Amino acid sequence: MASLPELILQKVNELGSVDTLALSSILNEDHQKIVGAVKSIQSLGDVIIAEPSSTKLWELTDEGKEISVNGSYEALIFNAVPEDGIQQAELMAKVPNAKVGFGKAMTKGWIVFDKSSGKVTRKIQNITDETKDHLNIILNKDHVEIPDNVKLDYKKRKLLQEVTIKSFNLKKGSQFSLTLSKPETDLTPEMIATGAWKTKTFKPYNFNALGIPPSCGYLHPLLKVRTEFRQIFFEMGFTEMPTNNFVESSFWNFDALFQPQQHPARDAHDTFFLLDPKKSEKFPQDYLERVKSVHSKGGYGSQGYRYEWSIEEAQKNLLRTHTTAVSARMLYKLAQEESFKPVKYFSIDRVFRNETLDATHLAEFHQVEGLVADYNLTLGDLIGILYEFFKKLGITKLNFKPAYNPYTEPSMEIFCYHEGLKKWIEVGNSGMFRPEMLLPMGLPEKVNVIAWGLSLERPTMIKYGYNNIRDLVGPKVDLQMVQENGICRLDK
Repeated sequence: MASLPELILQKVNELGSVDTLALSSILNEDHQKIVGAVKSIQSLGDVIIAEPSSTKLWELTDEGKEISVNGSYEALIFNAVPEDGIQQAELMAKVPNAKVGFGKAMTKGWIVFDKSSGKVTRKIQNITDETKDHLNIILNKDHVEIPDNVKLDYKKRKLLQEVTIKSFNLKKGSQFSLTLSKPETDLTPEMIATGAWKTKTFKPYNFNALGIPPSCGYLHPLLKVRTEFRQIFFEMGFTEMPTNNFVESSFWNFDALFQPQQHPARDAHDTFFLLDPKKSEKFPQDYLERVKSVHSKGGYGSQGYRYEWSIEEAQKNLLRTHTTAVSARMLYKLAQEESFKPVKYFSIDRVFRNETLDATHLAEFHQVEGLVADYNLTLGDLIGILYEFFKKLGITKLNFKPAYNPYTEPSMEIFCYHEGLKKWIEVGNSGMFRPEMLLPMGLPEKVNVIAWGLSLERPTMIKYGYNNIRDLVGPKVDLQMVQENGICRLDK
């Protein structure tokens, strides 16, 4: 038995020119199968010419198919009215889609409704269900012509839909043949030895085709931007801080940073607290006492917050809300050295906050932090370093706005002008750590610490053109995105 491609070639040979839709009826095959067979023939060379064309057809919707079997709603209403009539309420409850059918039957003059008695009676004895008849004509593709205005009415009633079917008009090509021989794809040693290659037809080699890409791992866009940030910090002489402890105590996350225990950030609505282990026990006791004292009584020129400081509150474990907790640990460690040496530290790692998820917020994100500790640093030093840092990121238009942070004074929000959006956007926060935070650690009085922080996700979203952070991070991320994104190069 001949294959479908060979049957198609026979019909093209017989008819000279034929449409794939007509072939579908002639060969009693699904149209998509016919199109697929045509594509396979075309892959063998110029055997046939396939010119695309489109045909508009009317098809029944699911509701239309149901009516073609059971009858129109108006006919169902008419048939449900007995000779002696029926109450409207009973009729409406008896027939599906009764509201539509009742209105149509009234318009056609098939039934009469007496408002005083609420009774429905027949106006005529027999009807012709034209709607059902018309839909069956269209369903069976009869050649009876139905007026266009009637079809449009059925379309408005959502009983019909107009569909466009793409097909191909087939003609003989320059290499037309009734038999198909598949071209060889490889020249084998046997063909060379026997000389069979002389009579074989070979498929043309595509020397422009790319090879199969090797399977390998891919860097996420966040990791690419993180690598660029790290390189900038290293260029500026910074040392990376260890940030592998996601769980912190409230002491290091809040108290050591001179953040009061009544601060809204310490509420469960903003912070993830741990149930197990619930508390930390080991703290540097002398340092803890100094922190307690500066919170509750003041010191170092400050009056403190004047409240009863609670060790139980400081012991609570949580998922760190910022990597500034790591900065506090590193500065305390620095203060324990025999002699102070100026340092420049940075970190890039995850932090966790009990945020409401939306297009720009996640409960887990990255914080990019930098700090410099040295003698007699000023706000001018902070601004100068920030200008140099952001210049290396490709950001040259900066503005600073005074802000408030519990552990920095003065504090500044950092804004940059976004050329694409044509507006100023906030990119980070900065400030000078307060004496109430630094002096209890044991750092010398004239040592100042300037610091700043920004997110990793926002620059990455801008760099790669993402509008929704959930397309970049989280369970809904398309892994193909990770493979297709090119290497990051900040516009330095």
